[in-house]
Formats: sequence, structure tokens, C-alpha cells
Amino acid sequence: MKKSLLSSCIALAIVGLPAGAAFAQTASQPAAAVAPAAAPVAASRLDAIMAKGTLRVGTTGDYRPFSYLNPESKQYEGLDIEMAQSLAQALGVKLELVPTTWANLMKDFEADKFDAAMSGVSVTLDRAKKGYFTIPLMREGKTPIARCTDKGKFETLADIDKPEVRVIVNAGGTNEKFARANLKKANIEVWKDNVTIFKQIADGKADLMMTDSSETLYQQKLNPQLCAVHPDKPFDFAEKAYWLQRDIAFKEFADQWLHLQMENGGYNTIFAKWFN
Repeated sequence: MKKSLLSSCIALAIVGLPAGAAFAQTASQPAAAVAPAAAPVAASRLDAIMAKGTLRVGTTGDYRPFSYLNPESKQYEGLDIEMAQSLAQALGVKLELVPTTWANLMKDFEADKFDAAMSGVSVTLDRAKKGYFTIPLMREGKTPIARCTDKGKFETLADIDKPEVRVIVNAGGTNEKFARANLKKANIEVWKDNVTIFKQIADGKADLMMTDSSETLYQQKLNPQLCAVHPDKPFDFAEKAYWLQRDIAFKEFADQWLHLQMENGGYNTIFAKWFN
């Protein structure tokens, strides 16, 4: 026994630890490490929308044929209104339409007044800084609409950018931004009502408006005295899409929903109803 004790002491001396310290170190170690508690996973906006049972969609109600608040029925109608209804149905929730304006669209989006903006919204980098866009649903650009008798006068930006030319624009949004960026000599008038703005042109109170080619095609159907100017060759390139609050799960769902709508004919049916 003495020999065994001596051997143990020699072994401890070799590793440089006193017997008591080695015993204490072994005894103090826990039998098993305790794993830290997992941090709770934050719910996505997609989860929140489905849990709440409501999809909030911001819309202007003044941009035919995408979003229009019918003064007689007091109801919203248009391509994007029907698409919003389709998206809400795909999510299994009810649709809540939230009024906004082009001038306040960015501010309302940043204030989280709605989950998505669906109102003929054009894709811009400024908007992309604040949220996600779905896959595009339309390709177009800015082009003039004028009285048919004056259609040949406004073929180019140089034709339009003259002191005697009266250009009318709706307040806020990409139409005003495009006009101010490209016209330095023409007279630019801001008109607050995007519904009656085309009547100003028809009545001779303005010469033209530059807007999305899709809108010029629709408005020339409503106003026979007005004509779209080369809508197939707009001055710039733009796309329309749905503007979503920044949540990747929500975007992926909306992209897949829109893709299926385009492939199975749902989107084309709604498009034909409002454009053909």
C-alpha cells in the first residue's frame, strides 16, 4: 500500500499538480454542461398578417385603371384592387384598403400604415431603399398624352421643353419627378386631383401630361379627344410591381402568388377587364 501511495505521488509530481489540487479540480467539474436557452425567433410579417387575419393595402384611389374610388358607389375598383383581393384570398385573410396619396405614399409606407402598396406603383430605387418589390407585373415608361389635334407637336422632349408649352402633372409621384428632371423651360403646373387632370388637357387649359404609357392608353379610351403619343416607345424604362414592407417571407409568398396568377391566367383575366 505504501508503494502504491508513493507511485501516485510521483505521478502527481510529474504533471506538476499537488494531489489535493488535482482532486479538487476533478470534483468541481459539472457532470454535464448546461446548454444556453435558445433565443425566441421573431415572427415574420407574413406570420403576423395571417395571425391578425387582415392584409392592409395602401391605395390612392385616383389612378385609373389601377385604383379608383368610385364617387357613386363609394367603393374602390380597378386592376390592383382586384389583385389585392386575390392576394388576401390567397393568404386566407380579409382585405383592408388604406387610403393614401402620391404625395404621402412614402411617408405612409415608412409609418407602417399598410403592409403593401398596390395602386399602379412604379419601381424606383428610392422606394426600394424602404421596402421590397414583388416581381414586376408590367413594363412601360413615361410618354405624353395630349389633344389629338396636337399629337404631332410633342414627339420628343425637345418639342415639349419650350416656354410656351403647358405641362400638367399630379402632385408627388414619379410623373412630377420625371417632368422636373427633364423639363427646364416648359411651364409645369401641379394639379392636385389626378382624376380630373385629363379634363384640363381636353378643355385646353394644359397642353399635355407625361405619365405611364399604360395610363395614356386607358385615358384615350375614356377621352376620345385625347391621344397617347408613341406609348409603345416611351421616353424611359419603368416597371410596375407591388411594394411590400421589408419582410423576406412576405415577399417570397407574394412573388409566388403573382407568378401563379400570371401563369394560370388569373392576372390576364383581370388585366383584360380593365385595359381591353
